[in-house]
Amino acid sequence: MPYVNIKITDEGVTPEQKQALIEGATQLLVDVLNKNPKTTFVIIEEVNTDNWGIGGDTVTQLRKQS
Repeated sequence: MPYVNIKITDEGVTPEQKQALIEGATQLLVDVLNKNPKTTFVIIEEVNTDNWGIGGDTVTQLRKQS
């Protein structure tokens, strides 16, 4: 019973993109490990950019610098 947790920033990911992530991750486990897609769980967590840090800065700050 595979469990995949995908964490992304909450920056406008569409329902169609989320569906593609779920399908792709599931298919990868089927193809590589021969796992049953019916018992494969894929969870997508959207994290606010204020709560995601890279190199000591929040993603919010990094986006402002760009």
